[in-house]
Amino acid sequence: MSVIIGVDIGTSVTKAVAFDSPGAPLGSADRRSHLHRLSGSRVEQDLDDVVRTVAEVVRETAAALPEPPTALALTGQGDGLWLRDADGRAVRPAISWMDGRASDRVARWLADGTVQQVYGRTGSGMFPGCHAPLLAHLQEHEPQNLRRAATAGYCVDAVAQRLTGRISVDASDATLPFLDPVTRTYSHEALAACGIEDQARLLPAPAEPGTVLTLDAHGGDLLGLPAGTPLTAGPYDLPACAIGSGVRDVGDGLLIVGTTLACQVLTDQVRPDRSAEPAGMWLCTPDPGRWLRSMPAMVGTAALEWVLALTGSAMADLDRLLADSPPGANGVTSLPFLSDAGERAPFVDPRATGRLDGLTLAHTRADAVRAMCEAIGYAARHCLEAAGLTGTLAACGGGTRSGPWVQLFADVLGREIRVPVENEVGALGAVRVARRFLGEPAGTAPQAFRAVQPRRGSRAVYEDGYAAYRTALAAARDARWGEPGPQDTGEPVRAPRPMPVQRE
Repeated sequence: MSVIIGVDIGTSVTKAVAFDSPGAPLGSADRRSHLHRLSGSRVEQDLDDVVRTVAEVVRETAAALPEPPTALALTGQGDGLWLRDADGRAVRPAISWMDGRASDRVARWLADGTVQQVYGRTGSGMFPGCHAPLLAHLQEHEPQNLRRAATAGYCVDAVAQRLTGRISVDASDATLPFLDPVTRTYSHEALAACGIEDQARLLPAPAEPGTVLTLDAHGGDLLGLPAGTPLTAGPYDLPACAIGSGVRDVGDGLLIVGTTLACQVLTDQVRPDRSAEPAGMWLCTPDPGRWLRSMPAMVGTAALEWVLALTGSAMADLDRLLADSPPGANGVTSLPFLSDAGERAPFVDPRATGRLDGLTLAHTRADAVRAMCEAIGYAARHCLEAAGLTGTLAACGGGTRSGPWVQLFADVLGREIRVPVENEVGALGAVRVARRFLGEPAGTAPQAFRAVQPRRGSRAVYEDGYAAYRTALAAARDARWGEPGPQDTGEPVRAPRPMPVQRE
């Protein structure tokens, strides 16, 4: 029996799951990594700390197996900027996809047409936490680090290089924002539009589909596995979750309710609408003729966790709080754009901010929490409409552990949602890709899921709520969110955090 360990390197948690040939899980482990939130909307990670989590979860998972795994399959967070030297060592802390230091630069690029110009070349929008504005920011503020760097990559390839000694960037990771997704080559015109054509030397060519690496002696010692063990690096977590969730037919979609609210739809063509807002991207998949039209919004579980903390609540209270407030949240509404970097899908606006409206002394914490959950549901609908969903819809991510919240999504979207029984669909998707690259069957176990049907009784409430949400969003954008965005310096202005409310 062939056993492959899938490793999903998340933003704050790294998970490993061993899967047998049919696709059944045999054991798992997880470790937290450290996310450093600094002044000036900066969010960074330590590559060594992330590698530590990978080593620990692989060792723990492998120790429970009767024999060493036949291969490893890596997936994980995308975007951000993971600068390394020729030996794969970080030349500075990795900059997270959640980072907002380059927000003002993106605002300028939106105003002067740079973002639209790049979108016309590659079909990718831009946001503060992606390569283009981050490289431009470092070119101005940290040129010495760019001179020291040999690779401007991502989380998955950074870890893979430490384990194999080779640089292999999956085309899905390389997509945003410089890659032509049809030819899988970088657009020099897009680099030039951003004023960073001199940094093209840092971008590795995307790996060919089917690329398999092997652990070197250092990687084997680190993981406690034999040198020469096969390893695949990618696709990153968005496509991996789609594959692991059973998204197979054109028009089918996936809703990831995680730190990112990632909405994506499988398509067989890349047709950027140059008259539309430049947002989202066409992600390359392991199949050359298939792409994922992706709208990864910033308004996921982080926004919910914020309002829960504000009301003195926790995720464990979510189901009860949703039950204590009716659809429509007794008139309380929300815009959920709480990320320091603003929003990136289905529109790009680094100035985007959140709010709760309609509160009175008669309202409860349950109303505030439901209003945020409903607003995130409306954001998902907005993204899926923009992505062109026409087929079935699967959902995964930590937020789907709440049955009432999944029901709310189904009600807001007005369609069935299929939640896979296997929680770690990112690791499963990476393993399925690895088996294919190794020439093995991709797994014979049927995709098990629970189906959540929309309820007719709340349909009118959520149709009206969605219309009101779109109206409020348009008004906020027209007003430029009522305040200037952060400055593009080493220390941008950061709004103070609200004082938490004590539990009653």
